[in-house]
Amino acid sequence: MSVPKQSFTELQYQFAAHIRNPQENSKPADIEDRRMAIYRDLFFNNIEGFISGGFPVLKSITSEKNWLQMVRKFFDQYRSHTPYFLEIAGEFVAWVTNEREPEPWDYPFLQELVHYEWVELALDTSEADLSDVEVNVQGDLLKGHPQQSPLAWSLMYQFPVHRISSDYLPEMAPELSTFLVVYRNSDDRVKFMEINQLTARLLYLLSEDVQLSGRQALLSIAAEMGQPESEQIVEGGLTILQQLRNSEIISGVRY
Repeated sequence: MSVPKQSFTELQYQFAAHIRNPQENSKPADIEDRRMAIYRDLFFNNIEGFISGGFPVLKSITSEKNWLQMVRKFFDQYRSHTPYFLEIAGEFVAWVTNEREPEPWDYPFLQELVHYEWVELALDTSEADLSDVEVNVQGDLLKGHPQQSPLAWSLMYQFPVHRISSDYLPEMAPELSTFLVVYRNSDDRVKFMEINQLTARLLYLLSEDVQLSGRQALLSIAAEMGQPESEQIVEGGLTILQQLRNSEIISGVRY
């Protein structure tokens, strides 16, 4: 009795499963291994190349064995929600954050580091434009609403992810969180600025209420600190706002 041939759909599934994980899934019987090897290497190397380019710090602090194993598991296990190569990095972050099983070698800052590296890539490729928001570039930062650039993201991490390297691999989070603004300036350069908690709170208040003036936001912070009507905090806050505008984190003032 002859064995029935596979349907084309079954063949496709077996072909794809073998490419994703050749150690666990056999190749279609009618395709010679030399030909399958071309597809195995092409697909995996493309994915590994995109992830290497998006997460260079993570790759540099991970052994080659662990790195390739992690990329292989992503390639095998994750079902992408986008067909675009530029969005592979975002899909990798989603997998690491939501689906990946922890490994014994994992760094405690792994999830935060991949997010930080993805932010840099996301801003570098963002189609947002600094001219998208109509503002007075030289407007009064206290009277009007200081408008944050659409290409500036305010972030908080438990670990100082911007300092991670082969020479700095913290095993425990510091007492104080790390506050960063990652932004792309008018020269299309992605940069970061480490900020303190007060500046992070100021940017948050301004992002939550587009009607809030710079002075109102600073007085709100002063009240939270138990120093209502503090002109000293307003003056110090104005200096901070000016620095943020000079760096193009604040685009200008909206009235």
